[in-house]
Amino acid sequence: MQDRSVEHRLREEYFDYLPEIGRVLWQLETEIRFRTLPILHDLRAPEQLVVRSRVKDCESALKTLARLKGSTTPEGRQFDPNRAEEYSILGLPDLAGVRVLVFPNRRLDQVDSTLRPYFRDWAAKPLKNDRGEIVAPKYHGYCRDIGSKVQGEYQVVPMLIGLFWDVEHSAMYKFRAVANSKEMRGRRARVEEALADFEQGVERFL
Repeated sequence: MQDRSVEHRLREEYFDYLPEIGRVLWQLETEIRFRTLPILHDLRAPEQLVVRSRVKDCESALKTLARLKGSTTPEGRQFDPNRAEEYSILGLPDLAGVRVLVFPNRRLDQVDSTLRPYFRDWAAKPLKNDRGEIVAPKYHGYCRDIGSKVQGEYQVVPMLIGLFWDVEHSAMYKFRAVANSKEMRGRRARVEEALADFEQGVERFL
């Protein structure tokens, strides 16, 4: 019962802050779209720049918080009822998230360097592949203009990799057997390598 009471309190907190999460997302997405507009107008065929946004859903937020802050049990990471007051939805860095998808990869550095001055105080935590190589820059922090307690996050991601991640995330992280499979991790790495190779081939022609 106590375990559920922790989750119940966190669910209440999440929905209390949901309107504020929406405002942070609106602010972040608007800022990013405005700053990248000159790049968008400069694109040539077949170059692309797509801005996507999302609010982290409640159950996903609870699972992430348990993974980051929870206590280890034989069943996995769970909330400790004796530390109930230590948990807060506000501890998550990505309640409001924006992903900038770019193609080809040469536009990634341009977008990153364009946005960074406006988010210079945001913490960097780049996305890496299984070999520890940086695939995409990622940052999180607070939107100063609205003085919110909610953190936002943005990523600048190669488009082909980002679209693959949409499918891969659901398969790899929501099914334990797949996530723990060495074979599937190897298959994922080979797919990412093939997508990067295709993108490099297109860049040579551009």
